[in-house]
Order: sequence, then C-alpha cells, then structure tokens
Amino acid sequence: MANAPARKGIFHGWFILAAGFFSMFMAMGARGTFGVFILPMSDDFQWSRSEISLAIAIGWLLNGLSQPFIGSVYDQLGGRTVISVSLVVLAAGTMLLSRIDTLWQLVVVYGFVISIAAGGASNVTLHGVLSKWFYRKRGMVLSIVTTGASAGSMVLAPFATYLILLAGWRTTWFVVGALVILIPLPLVLMFVRDDPSEIGEVPDGGPGPSDKTSTASQEPRTGPLETNAWQESFQSPPMWQLTGAFFVCGVTTAIIAAHYVPFAVDRGASPEMAALAFGLMTGLNVVGAIVVGIVSDRFGRKRLLASLYAIRGLAYAALILAPGLYGIWAFAVIAGFSWIATAPLTASLTADIYGLRNIGTLSGFATLSHQVGGAFSVFLGGVLYDHFGSYDIAFGISGALLVGATVASFSIREKKYSSRFQPIGASTPETAGDGD
Repeated sequence: MANAPARKGIFHGWFILAAGFFSMFMAMGARGTFGVFILPMSDDFQWSRSEISLAIAIGWLLNGLSQPFIGSVYDQLGGRTVISVSLVVLAAGTMLLSRIDTLWQLVVVYGFVISIAAGGASNVTLHGVLSKWFYRKRGMVLSIVTTGASAGSMVLAPFATYLILLAGWRTTWFVVGALVILIPLPLVLMFVRDDPSEIGEVPDGGPGPSDKTSTASQEPRTGPLETNAWQESFQSPPMWQLTGAFFVCGVTTAIIAAHYVPFAVDRGASPEMAALAFGLMTGLNVVGAIVVGIVSDRFGRKRLLASLYAIRGLAYAALILAPGLYGIWAFAVIAGFSWIATAPLTASLTADIYGLRNIGTLSGFATLSHQVGGAFSVFLGGVLYDHFGSYDIAFGISGALLVGATVASFSIREKKYSSRFQPIGASTPETAGDGD
C-alpha cells in the first residue's frame, strides 16, 4: 500500500475515531455511572454496601476474564462485528436493569450481561482498530478515543442523578440503555472498518504533498520483541511491568467509580454535589488524556505513565487527609488529569513494543489484570465500609499501591524495545539501543 493513489477528502480514520469515541462515551459511561445508583437502589431493596459491592465486583471480574477471549475474537473477526454486537447486548442489558427486583438479578444482568458486553466496545477492540489506522499519531488518537469514557461519565453521571430524582432509578436505567442504541451503534455500522487496506487507505492517511521526502522516516518500524505468537510476549519484562501497573490502575479507578459518590455524601456533600465533583474529575480526564497523548507521540511514553501514577497517588493522599469537602474537590482536580490517560499510554506502549499482529489478545490480558484489580478493590471497599463505617482504609491501601505502579512503569526499557526508537528495518535486539 506504499504506492496507494493520493487520497481525496478527509482521512477515513478520523471517522472511525469519532465512532469509537461515542462508543466509549455510551458503553463506558453507562457502566461507569453505577455509583450514582448505589444509594437509591440500596434504599429500595435494603442492600448493604457489601452486597451491592459484591455485584459490582463480580461485574468487574467477569469483564476482565472475558477480555482475552474478546481480544482473540477481535483478532479473528475484526472490530466492526465485535463492537456492534456488544453495543446491542449492552443496551438490552442496561434497559433490563430497570426491571430487576433481587440481588441475584443484579448480579446476572450487571455482573454477567452488561459487564461482558461492555468489554466488546472498550479499549481492547477500539484501541486495536485505531492502532492499525494510525502510527505517527497513535498516542494522541488512542487518548482521544479513551476520553470518550470520561466524557460519558462526565455527562451521564449528573444526567442520571437528576433523572433519578425526577423519575426514579428504574426509568433512568431504561433511558440510558436506549441511548446506547441511538447514539453509537449507527456510527459504528456506518464508519468502522478494520484495516485501511479495505478501502485503499494507508495508516495516518499516507504522505501528504509536503511529506513525500520524509515518508521513509515515518513508516512503521519493527521492534525486537514483536512476535507472531502472543504467548511469547509474556517471556519478556515489559508485558509484566505493563500488566502489573495496570492492575493497580484497576484497583485505584474501580473503587472510586463505585464508592466515590457514597464517600462524598458521607463527608457531607449532597448527591447532586457528589455527582458534580465526579463529573468534574471525568471532565478533566479529557484534557489530561489528550495532552498526554500528544506529548507521548513526540517524546517517550514510560516516563509519562509513571508520572500519572505518581500524581494519582497524591490525589489519594488529598482525598484521605484533607478535611471535609476539601478532599472531595482536591481529589477531583488532581486525579482528573491522570485518571484515564494511563489506558492509552499502556495500549500505545504495548503496540509499540509487541506490534499489531496480536494487539487484541495482548490488550485483553492487560485489561484482565486491570479488571481483576478493580473487582478486588470494589468488594474490599464495601466490606471495609460495613466493618469500620469508613472508606479511609480501603482508599489508603489503593493509594499505597500506586507507588509500585510508578516504579514498574518507570523501569520499562522503552528505548531498547519500542519500535518508535528502532532504526528503519531493525528487527533484532542487537539493533536496538540500550539506553533509556
């Protein structure tokens, strides 16, 4: 495809990015707003925090366990099919939540149906598709599509809160499910294609009129750890460093997604204020992730990743130590800039180091690690709250783990293994530089 004819009009990859953004907006936004439903559903059914946390934790766990399988299916069938089917199932499950009456029904609908379906319209598939369409701007593009999740929570959390107050939680679940069908699904069916070659394109739209002399320096390169068998990726340190840090990412994000609003209410905030603070945090995610994506395309990625985990640790310290509502707002501001930017950086580093052949499967394993950590922290938060009447211990454990994630990320030997730092045509470790 290096000699493809000159492209006319807008590069199709940007339309795929838009479809992916709104898929993340609704899929992750719908699932990520569960925290605003905890108190009204618990009040109606007299569920304890441990009971409802168990249902959420099962959802995180099953979402994670399904990720390698979903990634493998994506590698075989492509993103358009997997994402479309997942959105339909996710919408049906979300609307079905409006009809539940027992805890086991919540576990089945949210824990199984919604959580597994959401995995098919998330980072594993969308990052995989977009990594094939973008090389030079990969970090920026993956960051933008990931911000769809934050934008969804930023809009849907306050929206769901006010709709619950007006019409009740049952109506709200139905409306959110209907929006999943109405907004992202038509865009995915219309625009998503699995590879640029399907429509005669090349990654990044190919060289423009002013790029022809520099095309060679911009072509994708091969890193020393790229392999045809995904299993071999786990024989090298970067995969374990990335998945280990991403486990901590899951621990520190899931517990906030589930328990931040109840924690804020316990601290004296109204439900509306708590949802607003959560919305502010997710809104700042958008800014932070896009800036990080742009910077990572120009410089290295591992130092940024380590810095984000360190900043999140400071946010946890503020949440626990600052008095009253100060901690709520301080956390929202500090954590906001670091919250989801770790996901596209992790995906970009995985693609840079291990290539695109098995990107779905490898992203699935990384996400499995993330979701297992999330399941652990959500359930632990509920249990410790019921036992001590506070989230402080659970939040303290989560914040402490971020030290390990910072060290693991910083120790990745990016310049030795990433394709972005290899000479053109490099394919063996001997051709890569050792410095980081």
